[in-house]
Amino acid sequence: MNLPESINEQLKFESKLNNVNNVESIVDDVCEKLQINDDFYGNMLIAITEAVNNAIKHGNKEDSNKAVLLSYETLENDLLFTIKDEGFGFDFNNIPDPTIPENINKVNGRGVFIMKSLADEVTFTENGTCVKLKFSVSYN
Repeated sequence: MNLPESINEQLKFESKLNNVNNVESIVDDVCEKLQINDDFYGNMLIAITEAVNNAIKHGNKEDSNKAVLLSYETLENDLLFTIKDEGFGFDFNNIPDPTIPENINKVNGRGVFIMKSLADEVTFTENGTCVKLKFSVSYN
């Protein structure tokens, strides 16, 4: 069964941490429009919030002159969110594992792990300035 309607939307906002709060209303709107089962809501919200937070803090270094682009689209039974920043990127192939003993107490380094744990697929492109989070969802 496919999602009930096709959506392809995009939002752009300043790299200010208070804009992370916008993610919840965006995810709420998407889930309501597509009648997505509540079981998927929490995972989507946390993973997307983490990606936007990383784009603002690490990608754009909280520079309000730089923007974060958040887009989403439906692809059959998948919902794809893309978060892009205007930073320099990072080596996404060499991320320390936050679950090993020497990294357990480190404050940073859990974001990508969280995204990979909650989304069905996480893909980095454009030198790490763009992350795509794919969720295979069901709807009510």
